[in-house]
Amino acid sequence: MLILASVSAALAQDLRTPIFEEADERLEEAVTANAELLAPADFERAMERYAEAEENLLRGRNIDRVRSGLTEVVRLLTQAIDSSEIAEITLASLIKTREDALSAEAPTFATELWIEAEGSFDEAARRLESGNIRAAREMSTETEPVFRDAELTAIKAQYLSQTRALLAQAEQQRVPRYAPLTFARARALLQQAETELNENRYDTDLPRSLAQQANYEARHAIFLARQIERIDEGELTAEDLILRYEEPLTQIAASADRVAPLDAGTDSITTELILFIEELREEAEQAEIDLGDSRVRIGELEEEIRELDEQLGGVSQERVALVQRLEAEARIREQFATIENLFERDEARVSREGNNLVIRLVGLTFESGSTEVTAEHHGLLQKVAGAADIFPRSQIVIEGHTDSYGGDDTNMSLSRERAQAVGAYLADLGIPAFRASAVGYGETQPIANNDTPQGRERNRRIDVRIEPELE
Repeated sequence: MLILASVSAALAQDLRTPIFEEADERLEEAVTANAELLAPADFERAMERYAEAEENLLRGRNIDRVRSGLTEVVRLLTQAIDSSEIAEITLASLIKTREDALSAEAPTFATELWIEAEGSFDEAARRLESGNIRAAREMSTETEPVFRDAELTAIKAQYLSQTRALLAQAEQQRVPRYAPLTFARARALLQQAETELNENRYDTDLPRSLAQQANYEARHAIFLARQIERIDEGELTAEDLILRYEEPLTQIAASADRVAPLDAGTDSITTELILFIEELREEAEQAEIDLGDSRVRIGELEEEIRELDEQLGGVSQERVALVQRLEAEARIREQFATIENLFERDEARVSREGNNLVIRLVGLTFESGSTEVTAEHHGLLQKVAGAADIFPRSQIVIEGHTDSYGGDDTNMSLSRERAQAVGAYLADLGIPAFRASAVGYGETQPIANNDTPQGRERNRRIDVRIEPELE
């Protein structure tokens, strides 16, 4: 029985393709014409007949009966396509409002209004199909505002509902009592966002921005109120709070290699840091311009070299050597990029000094006075060994550095011993001893201000210098 059923199904499939070809083509055209939406009655009847034809074919019914059913399918789909074209014109405004609501995700965020509008849209399309153009237009006029309401409700839900919920939460937590200014600012921004949406729902950039600001201020108000409430309840003193907020500024200043004097407030160091950041940004912009100019100049020089080659009619030994060196340097640049991508930012900083590469192991730290490399640094040093293998003919110099605390001789010895410990660990990972050397510089080469804890931490470092051999 199973075999007979399988054979029957296979025969039905072989027959299906030529018999259903015209109906399938017309169905594809109807779907493209959006007939399911714009000519629902004819499309539904067509799909019912289509399903009957498939069932009859599968059950081995008379082929003429199947063909007759498919002829009706083609007729109904053709009629639906024609009706869809008429609807595209007659219901153009309604279709546009529906698309706007759909784009605003009204089915998700304004479900009830969307269902109501969809039902009315379907009724308008069916009236048009039946030839009642006047009734279809009347229904279209009634339905457009529902789609508009659904669209606006959805937009507000997406942009404003979270902020409303936050403000309600804030009121429950008595935030207006403890942080009234910030809470009032959040409410004002929310109102402004809603007003903008009501007046121009299609320019959502400004309302979205206002809603985001309102959301931020609401969360900010909740946070501030909690801190002030803690002071009222004696969990936190005002001094604790001020010191806590000064600490990040101290850390930021140290990252900029500045000392943050806060004995007269934060204005002085804040101004200094702003100027420092602006200078850095200007330098970065200028560096980008200079890099672009250099690329242009390199291109011009390459063109000059090509022209000289053509004029000289050959290639000199000096030029061959120059080209080889340039190619070697290009390879080094590619390898540098590969090495740079090996490390996370909290593991190492990779930089170039000429053709040499310096890997600053920011993730490698030692206990005070210790020279022991612990197991937690195994993964980082494995990456260093992998970086060294990218330049198999390179020399590797491991440089140890300390901060300025401690005696000069002690720091020199400590930095050297730490560099040697890292070298020994790399040797265990397969780096040949003849390729690597260790040197200690003590406190003689600081890269940051020794007057801050953060600066001293940056000065206590291990640098691995890779010196490639140019071919």
